[in-house]
Amino acid sequence: MIADAKVTELGLDLTHPAGPIANYVPAVTTGKLVFLSGKGPIQDDGSLMVGKIGSDLDVDQGYEAARLVGIQLLAALREHLGGSLDSVNRVVKLLGMVNCEPDFGDQPKVINGCSDLLVSVFGENGKHARSAVGMGSLPGQIPVEIEMIVEIN
Repeated sequence: MIADAKVTELGLDLTHPAGPIANYVPAVTTGKLVFLSGKGPIQDDGSLMVGKIGSDLDVDQGYEAARLVGIQLLAALREHLGGSLDSVNRVVKLLGMVNCEPDFGDQPKVINGCSDLLVSVFGENGKHARSAVGMGSLPGQIPVEIEMIVEIN
């Protein structure tokens, strides 16, 4: 199934990609690769999800935060590509950063929220290389920030 049809089937709203909060662009294409800047979790009401995983939020809430970030990444990518995700050949790499307590060790379970979403949209071509790391803090005290690299046709 093509990506745009899958987005519709899943009921994902990709109409509100968040803009940059500093001096950078949301995405850069070089050759057949698109590099997406890190995004945070924007909730349905437009507010940023905040909190530290392991104290304010649990793993399931972190998973949902990463899924929300995945939606923002897809929205930014779709906008960058002119309104369609169908030219995406595959997701290449994610860097998932988790704002967590020092003794928290389930960063991969948190970032699965984004990874699972990408596989739902792109199928086998959504499977990617990935890093999931813990951070002492993230901008605005968001629980998760993720950046992504994709290959386009």
